[in-house]
Amino acid sequence: MYLQKKQILELIKSDKLHIRPLLDKDQIGELTIDFRLGYDFLVSIQGREAFIDTSLNDNEKVKSFESFFHRTRRRPGETFLLHPGQTILGTSLEYIKLPENILMALNMRSSYSRLGLSISTIVQPGYCGCISIELTNVNKNPINLTVGARIFQARLIKLENNSSYFNTKRKYMCQVRPMLSSANKDLDLIKLNNYWKDINNVI
Repeated sequence: MYLQKKQILELIKSDKLHIRPLLDKDQIGELTIDFRLGYDFLVSIQGREAFIDTSLNDNEKVKSFESFFHRTRRRPGETFLLHPGQTILGTSLEYIKLPENILMALNMRSSYSRLGLSISTIVQPGYCGCISIELTNVNKNPINLTVGARIFQARLIKLENNSSYFNTKRKYMCQVRPMLSSANKDLDLIKLNNYWKDINNVI
């Protein structure tokens, strides 16, 4: 069930839902909450390696993705140019704490999705921290974004039962700055690597 404005405001008033700072009351719409673009970024760049390798097959050592991303920071009001086909990792300006029975579904605000910006992700119940976002420009033109602008929004979904973010081990805990992908640390990669070695007679 999607929560409506009255229910969202009641959660905030009762201190069950934290959003700091909530700079404008009109960030809360009838069905959505607008969030602002934060000031820390991990920008995808052409790395020294030929490709980003999430496999363990050629080298069982877990590889860092650091060389494929550049860290940068902008102040609120400054701009950030997102090139065609480029992906950036960012966060919301706001820090949140979700109740354990509320799930967030994220999408771009319509005005920005019409420009070719793409985002699709969820925020787990009980999560605390800034909201991590992965923005991709699917337009053929660069898009100049303003730090602090409301570019994406969230719908709140009430669950039947509590499902705390902290009940299971997580790779991204309470982050306030964008974090690199930990895809190469997934445990199933070890099993798949062992299977690959067996079928290829790799010692």
